[in-house]
Amino acid sequence: MARIDARRRPKAARRPDVQEAAVLPVRLQKWLAEAGLGSRRDIDRWIEAGRVRVDGVPARPGLRVRGDESIEVDGRRVKQQPPVAPRVLLLNKAEGVVCTRRDPERRPTCFLGLPRLAAGRWINVGRLDIGTSGLLLLTNDGALAHRLMHPSLGVDREYAVRLDTRLDAETERTLREGVLLDDGIARFTDIVHRAGTGTNHWYQVVLMEGRNREVRRLFESQGVRVSRLKRVRFGPVLLPASVKRGQRMELSRDDVEALYRLVGLDVPPGSTQRRNEKPRRDGAIGRKPKSVLIPYPELTRLTR
Repeated sequence: MARIDARRRPKAARRPDVQEAAVLPVRLQKWLAEAGLGSRRDIDRWIEAGRVRVDGVPARPGLRVRGDESIEVDGRRVKQQPPVAPRVLLLNKAEGVVCTRRDPERRPTCFLGLPRLAAGRWINVGRLDIGTSGLLLLTNDGALAHRLMHPSLGVDREYAVRLDTRLDAETERTLREGVLLDDGIARFTDIVHRAGTGTNHWYQVVLMEGRNREVRRLFESQGVRVSRLKRVRFGPVLLPASVKRGQRMELSRDDVEALYRLVGLDVPPGSTQRRNEKPRRDGAIGRKPKSVLIPYPELTRLTR
């Protein structure tokens, strides 16, 4: 879209009411997500559980706020944070790690050892179950996480999966056409046999959504056992071979901006990549991260 030259605008159009534009109401879930409290899905659950109050009254789904209200979560006042530089981490999650902030069983979580943020908090973009390894994205921007996870946007996920048998043509066709699971119809958009013999066969499969244990449940519906499962791609983000299990890297400024454009969001101001970041012993790698994005088709835009 061509940019409008402000010098050529009519005089009346060059002086918008900035104060009025700044206080346009937004959904409470969006406001809290942008404050760094969590994903919109998490906040929806908090509202349903009565954990969120606005001006002393329990919040209701769909409520819009301007930000000058008294907004509380679990009795603590939430203040809107000033804009911060957007950051995205790529983690090669190991098996045995859970995608939750706190685990009552004290198992290791994907949030352990992450870089400290001046404001807000890290939000995981989707989840991987405890037995699944591979690519997991984390960001400090709730709006970006929400867009990337939204099923209507069409961001696909690719997995490497090891099965105990080779699939016949009929089974592959069934998995492509769709299987009725407990939570609805599920299907693979692509299935490719890569290698294997006997009871060890590797496949690449692609899904258009990220329901709980969906890959495993699809194969289980056909009586096939999954012995290994690893996510290798999330949309345009490809897991680099240089990022070993348990390690992470921070996406470059160019890659972060490309993700914003892909999902139809304006890039927040500020640098997205710290300079001269040295390798550390906590699992982080890379001083000058290279691009981890592959060519990707334009997505259907969500209504803002």
